[in-house]
Amino acid sequence: MELHILEHSLKVASIEKEGIQICTHGLIKLAFLASKTRCKFFSLTETPEDYTIIVDEEGFKELPQSEHISVADATWLALNVVPGGGNASNSQPIGVTKIAKSVIAPLADHNISVFMLSTYQTDFILVRERDLPLVMHTLSSEFTLLRVVNGETVAVHDLGVTNGFVKPKLVPRPIIHPLSSPSNMFCVTSLDPDTLPSVATLLMDVMFYSSGPKEPEDSNHIRFFSFSLIEGYISLVMDEQTTQRFPNNVLFTSASGELWKMVRIGGQPLGFDECGIVAQISEPLATADIPAYYISTFKFDHALVPEENIQSVIGALRTKSTAQ
Repeated sequence: MELHILEHSLKVASIEKEGIQICTHGLIKLAFLASKTRCKFFSLTETPEDYTIIVDEEGFKELPQSEHISVADATWLALNVVPGGGNASNSQPIGVTKIAKSVIAPLADHNISVFMLSTYQTDFILVRERDLPLVMHTLSSEFTLLRVVNGETVAVHDLGVTNGFVKPKLVPRPIIHPLSSPSNMFCVTSLDPDTLPSVATLLMDVMFYSSGPKEPEDSNHIRFFSFSLIEGYISLVMDEQTTQRFPNNVLFTSASGELWKMVRIGGQPLGFDECGIVAQISEPLATADIPAYYISTFKFDHALVPEENIQSVIGALRTKSTAQ
């Protein structure tokens, strides 16, 4: 398999809910007027706590400076596993469980922190730019390493820097953070960029101005919506009620019309320095051969698993959990 190192230099930031109004102009431009910017990688995820934005340096220039915006202290690079040749952002979905043992676990073993973004099209593994030599050294035996440079994919080799790299001691990875499962059911979908203008007003309303027609009176129902526009491909993650607001035949659906349930990871904000959180969740899912999307946000992590698997997933994860 190939591991593509994309050329985008990425920022990860949190926008407080009360500060979203001052950012909407820039965010709308990034989401709906991308041709007016030089941004090629943009993702915005709303959770009950905040908005998380992942954006390249060109896109970051569209945002105002504000005390309501907190930026993670690093530049991040996106890695993408591609089964064979082909465009990295349009590869067949692998699912985080398919790369749990080949990518996520080895990086955790080497104490490399990752930030995950699963989309309708593929899975992006974000690593700190400064960790790239160790990432390449860790994964070079399993993957053909390719780097995207000026739009061209070129082969790269392990940097040959082996001094100081100690073979890690493999240790069990108990789940140490609390888990919860909201009552919402979610859809992971996409739409043709050519139809984006026809639903732009609706999407803006969903993203910034409303919490839907009527939120169910259910304390276990959470606000979660994710929009990504990456190298021309759109990905949307939203709950079932929100999808019903869209016109027929606009959203792509799988043949099975599959619905997903969420496992939220974290009781307190997780931070960026702890390693192995994604591995703690994805390895048991991989062992059980359960597909999953995984979306990290500034404060918490989120795994989406098929609706019919949620009880067995929660059970399997809780048997590995040390959190009360």
